[in-house]
Amino acid sequence: MNVTASPAPKSSILLEVEVPADRLDRAVREATGRLSRRTRVAGFRPGKAPRPILERVLGPGAVLDEAVEQLVQASYRDAVIEQGIVPLTNADVEILEAVEGQPLRFKATVQVRPEVTLGDYQNFTFAPEIEAVDDAKVDKVVEELRDQNATLKAVEDRGAQNGDWAVIGYRGTRDGVPFEGGTTERMPLIIGEDRLIPGFEANLVGLKPGETKAFDITFPDDYAEESLAGQPAHFEVDLKELREKVLPPADDDFAQTMGDYPDLAALRADIAERLRRNALDKARHQFSDKIIEYAMANATLELPDILVDQEVEVMHDEFRSTLARQGISEAAYLKATGQTEQELHAEFRPRAEQRTKTLLVLSKIADEEGLQVSDAEIEEQVEMARARYKDQKTVRYFESERGRNFIRSTLRRSQLVESLVNRWLAAHPEHPALPHLEDDAPSGLDTPQAQASAAIDATDPGAIAGTAHEGEPHDHGGAVAEGEPAGA
Repeated sequence: MNVTASPAPKSSILLEVEVPADRLDRAVREATGRLSRRTRVAGFRPGKAPRPILERVLGPGAVLDEAVEQLVQASYRDAVIEQGIVPLTNADVEILEAVEGQPLRFKATVQVRPEVTLGDYQNFTFAPEIEAVDDAKVDKVVEELRDQNATLKAVEDRGAQNGDWAVIGYRGTRDGVPFEGGTTERMPLIIGEDRLIPGFEANLVGLKPGETKAFDITFPDDYAEESLAGQPAHFEVDLKELREKVLPPADDDFAQTMGDYPDLAALRADIAERLRRNALDKARHQFSDKIIEYAMANATLELPDILVDQEVEVMHDEFRSTLARQGISEAAYLKATGQTEQELHAEFRPRAEQRTKTLLVLSKIADEEGLQVSDAEIEEQVEMARARYKDQKTVRYFESERGRNFIRSTLRRSQLVESLVNRWLAAHPEHPALPHLEDDAPSGLDTPQAQASAAIDATDPGAIAGTAHEGEPHDHGGAVAEGEPAGA
């Protein structure tokens, strides 16, 4: 068998294979036997029908087609092993020539793990940037705490203002006729947050409890209910209740209600310390991100479509989970936005390409650095998955070889980035330390991407093995020769 391998676009390899004529002849004889054994032919026992009779039942060329299919699969497997190729997916196969008595010729295009060429990833000139903590930032947190501990007081001596808490009832009509969803007896809202139709809440300003106001308003053109979009409507609104938020004074008494603080100064000092720790943690994460961006900018690779397609599916599953947490179905979202699933995937694709490249580049750097994750660390993560997830499909994924490889690659990348940050800090002892808020070991399970990968049984791009394995080609029905039908 003669095999020629040459590079093809998007991290793929073109295999051109020629199989000797005697192997094709043998494959035809074997195909005749197989088809004869599994095809009922009147007047013949199983396995005894001759080829002409079989083809009268199954159609002209049925035997040759069966022989070519089996021989291509076997020859393809032999070719990838001979060439040391690790296919990422089934190959696209085109039959070039399949004529009995002559060599079988076909070509197969197979996507492979991309070759990552690293540039510099250590000699960057930027440094961590730590956000300063000042009195204004402390004041903001104190105000947020006061707001969280505010009370509501009934308003009786003035009209409604933006920021007031109100309970309203309203009746909406179009041309004097009530419309569906346009009437309610009690609706709580904060005036000025514009939860309703744009401009609706402005009509409430100045009203006192017990008063009614009528006004006309037009629904926005992009309103979700198509029958109302861009249409005028008339509303009558009753202001039933009105309350204002009263914040506690920022004094020592308030500080004591917030914890074990003797006075306001102690509360402010604790807030400042927490903000400084947050600033250091944020600086570390941002510095890590810049290191990754630097390494990415200096690396070159050509992404295979199969890995990007998989990452799109992972992102799609993450998106479904986000919608579900908000109580929104994917069908309802697509209807509201007017998108198709294909358009959603097109929207995901640029980020999917970036994410896939990041995974591959970091995995390559981890190889260069000789970073290894022990089996004990993997087992610890698998045990965490068993304890954390009730969904058995997710647990089985992390227990599988594919899931364990996902965990291993994720931990390697996390440990790699941490080591690069620590290496820079060690080389710059004058710089403040950048501790994490929590000193927990990194986990391969703590990201939406982990759960999404489990949902679709994804292979982590950085976990693709470097040794060849058998893969099945996918025959796209290539012609025997131009102008001739397959199986001629």
